[in-house]
Amino acid sequence: MKILMVSSEVHPFSKTGGLADMVGALSKTLAGLGHEVSVFTPLYRGLRERFPAMEQMDWEIRLPLGGQMVEASLWKLTDDGSATIYFLDQPEFYDRDGIYGVAGGVFPDNEARYLFFSKCAVHLARHMTSPPEVLHLHDWQAAPAALLVNHQKWREGWGTAPRVCLTLHNVAYQGHFSANTFSLLNLPWEYFHPEGAEFYSGFNCLKTGIMYADLLTTVSPRYAREITQDQGHGLDGVLRKRAGGLTGILNGVDYEEWRTEDNPHLEHEFNASDLRGKAKGKAALQQKLGLAVSPNTPLFAAVTRLAGQKGLDILLPVLEEMLAANEMQFVLLGSGEPSLEHAYRTLAERFADKVVVQIGYDTGLSHQIEAGSDFFLMPSRYEPCGLNQMYSLRYGSVPIVRRTGGLDDSVEDFNDDPLHANGVKFEELSVPALTDAIRKALRIYADKELLGILRRRGMSADFSWGQSAREYLRAFQTPSA
Repeated sequence: MKILMVSSEVHPFSKTGGLADMVGALSKTLAGLGHEVSVFTPLYRGLRERFPAMEQMDWEIRLPLGGQMVEASLWKLTDDGSATIYFLDQPEFYDRDGIYGVAGGVFPDNEARYLFFSKCAVHLARHMTSPPEVLHLHDWQAAPAALLVNHQKWREGWGTAPRVCLTLHNVAYQGHFSANTFSLLNLPWEYFHPEGAEFYSGFNCLKTGIMYADLLTTVSPRYAREITQDQGHGLDGVLRKRAGGLTGILNGVDYEEWRTEDNPHLEHEFNASDLRGKAKGKAALQQKLGLAVSPNTPLFAAVTRLAGQKGLDILLPVLEEMLAANEMQFVLLGSGEPSLEHAYRTLAERFADKVVVQIGYDTGLSHQIEAGSDFFLMPSRYEPCGLNQMYSLRYGSVPIVRRTGGLDDSVEDFNDDPLHANGVKFEELSVPALTDAIRKALRIYADKELLGILRRRGMSADFSWGQSAREYLRAFQTPSA
């Protein structure tokens, strides 16, 4: 099957979160299964320097964007046995310090940047030497391409147009703009109505994709149910109309990267049969971070965006209480909302001998935290899939998660199945419920035999991309609903 992925970020080229990981890993896995896979993404600042094997193509693009003509070019990076990556080079739009914005804000012209990106994706799909059978769009930045494909199929005679799949990674981010933004697509206004691109008198990129894509997927089975009930962030009704064409497929893990043996980021190897390296990794992490090197002190961790979605406002008072009353340590790596960054820095100052907070992202440190921690905290308000809980399982760090989205689909609690439990889950998003979950973790830590059982079960869990990729292939071939 010929598949063209369209995403605003793709690991290892650009990343703000799990979207990049998913697109990079799924593309690689589908290519490994023998399919012809291409990926289309913007050429952000610094990519040509980081990937010097990239080659400029003899292909100039000139497309209307509202009342102006915008020019761009293409670069290509081919890796034998993997996907071909096409980069959209438009310096005015993409040669910037950030992907979507800087310093906690967003670029004021993001609508133009990603509507142009969607237009170019469709242009590429239509004129490739080996055109795709499936155009796989990811999130709001690529979603308008679904309408563009249909318009060219219905009105311009594109008889070989690909099937369009739209994956919803997080419906809270929709690309909602003023009605006038629709004019940038240069399409007839007859598409701008409540059953089309209009949403509460504005133009909604994600809703447009939902209405015009042939099929929809999202990143876990439970999240597929949640967004058609009460977690659709205003799109619940629209998603219920398309529920017959919506499939929840749990994201996988790239175990070539997230591995505990032969990992360049880890000094000490370990596996489910021999956990001595994990104990050494914990000591090395404690020393690196300036914490007391204590094998008997449980180390809790979080590697996360600092956002309200992640439940970090609930976690903060829980940590204050638990750190004051218990012998425990906590490390956080991440960045996001300035108020949360400040609050967690303050927590680290108050508990300087127990807490380390590093603002930013460091790939090597993220691996070391997963490997060296005893428990991994993910108290999310909602979590479409989540990947860190699956990384934690593989690294023997027992996840503590709320029962939502992919967290519920991938972690087993004793109350669910005592024979297969590998983590701790709690239901209510509240300080008392999360406090009880951490107390439960402390009891588990005190029982070394039980802790070892949970670690080994987690490390034996298989969330590899092969099964998920095959589910996507089945979805690509499912009749539209």
